[in-house]
Amino acid sequence: MDDLIWLTDAQMARIEPHFPLSHGVPRVDDRKVISGIVFVIKNGLRWRDAPKAYGPNKTLYNRFIRWSRMGVFDRIFADLAAQADEPEEVAIDATHLKAHRTAASLLKGGCPRRIGRTKGGLNSKLHAVCDAKGRPIILLLTEGQTSDYRGAATMLPALPNATRTLIGDKGYDGDRLRDAIRARGIKPCIPPRKGRKSPATYCRWTYKRRNVVERMFGRLKDWRRIATRYDRCAETFFAAIVIAATFAFWINES
Repeated sequence: MDDLIWLTDAQMARIEPHFPLSHGVPRVDDRKVISGIVFVIKNGLRWRDAPKAYGPNKTLYNRFIRWSRMGVFDRIFADLAAQADEPEEVAIDATHLKAHRTAASLLKGGCPRRIGRTKGGLNSKLHAVCDAKGRPIILLLTEGQTSDYRGAATMLPALPNATRTLIGDKGYDGDRLRDAIRARGIKPCIPPRKGRKSPATYCRWTYKRRNVVERMFGRLKDWRRIATRYDRCAETFFAAIVIAATFAFWINES
């Protein structure tokens, strides 16, 4: 098993302001529990298999579920990403995340799952916008069959105000989307699909920088509980995604 992960004092100082206040009985040491949650997600473990050094596995699981539902991890990711300078150039893309049979099984209650059926089977789709350094700034989880075009339209209002160029592949080629991008004062760098009667032009040199978002997805999928989805509930799986994004890209930023 990999070496244990322990958050440093500097890392804890950056995320602690977002922790909810403890009421009544003091909760178990935050550093130990959060480090254990990160270890489980990175290594793709079952909660019951978490190393004993992190304390009872039930404590790790309960803290992860409770804070996921409270949006704690979402706020940590959003705040750390917002602390960076607003990018003038961003790249957009989407990737499929295969759903394990435990995630695809029936779920009691009304919690959304964001799992759909595609040619590759049951999966979810992660849409992302990243800056020129390949750091994710916007994340969106949908059903696997959701089009890239629809995901982009959903994320477009959240683009930073400083954005001047958006790089995307042919999956984002559409007149309505291009018009919506330009209406924000942003120049789309998107190659046209084959067969278009009036294909749009784009800068090939700028388009070569689109690989930053593909590399970003590769780093996220190094976290094994992201590459394969085991969580039934969409909000807990998305919490795992933002935890991976936070610790892979933002937690060490000065």
